[in-house]
Amino acid sequence: MTYATDRVWEEVAYVAYYLHWDLDKILDLEHPVRERVISEIGRIHTRLGAED
Repeated sequence: MTYATDRVWEEVAYVAYYLHWDLDKILDLEHPVRERVISEIGRIHTRLGAED
């Protein structure tokens, strides 16, 4: 199965924005690991937003 190119770019941009990782480092992550990183960033972002 092929992963949609637009979705990969969304994931890359999200991780790069929050963690400031370079493109190669993000693309080297296996898909399930990248999804987990994105999920954790989202949880942190939500938690910090709730503290405001």
